[in-house]
Amino acid sequence: MAETKKLAATVRSGTGKGAARSVRREGRIPAVLYGGGEAPQPLSLDKKSVTQLIFAGHFLTTIFELDVDGKKERAIPRDYQLDVVKDTPIHVDFLRLKPGSRLRVQVPVHFTNHEVAPGLKRGGALNIVYHTVEMWVPADNIPEAITADLTGMDFNDSLHISAIPLPEGCRPTNPDKNFTVASLSPPAGGGAEEEAPAAAAAAPAPAAAPAKEEKKK
Repeated sequence: MAETKKLAATVRSGTGKGAARSVRREGRIPAVLYGGGEAPQPLSLDKKSVTQLIFAGHFLTTIFELDVDGKKERAIPRDYQLDVVKDTPIHVDFLRLKPGSRLRVQVPVHFTNHEVAPGLKRGGALNIVYHTVEMWVPADNIPEAITADLTGMDFNDSLHISAIPLPEGCRPTNPDKNFTVASLSPPAGGGAEEEAPAAAAAAPAPAAAPAKEEKKK
């Protein structure tokens, strides 16, 4: 389950580009908290703290307890913007989380047991169709990742979503109930061709012809 982190926020007055620029000049980041049947709330955040959180990874699947001038709000980031030149955060959108709510999130796929996939050991290539899977998940049980086991995969095998254990209450948004997450292809110019010499080497050698006795002269 995604970890809950604390983040301090301050209510800001004014909306629009002018108000946002004013917040940035103060060394802070403008943000908006919306959803949950309440009016959107403009906020400002500490720039250093938010920058560290974003570049630490998993930001968009982390639940935050926002301390908004003393009022606690559970929320999850829905989006953020980076400066195109400086690559630093310039805006964050948060969604309020209410008990029993469900979210649509991108969940990373972690692939394990590469070393026990025969096709990979023989030089095959793993073709990843989905690095992340979009899923409906409970707001209080957002998975950090799902695990795809490659054990036993050989040339031309496919790994489908049905073979991957999903956390309770989570389901993919993809209408295809058994879509392919990854496949394993043989090496270019290899595979079956490489097996032939090996099979030949393993075959028993033909029996030697009996030696003919040399006639005495």
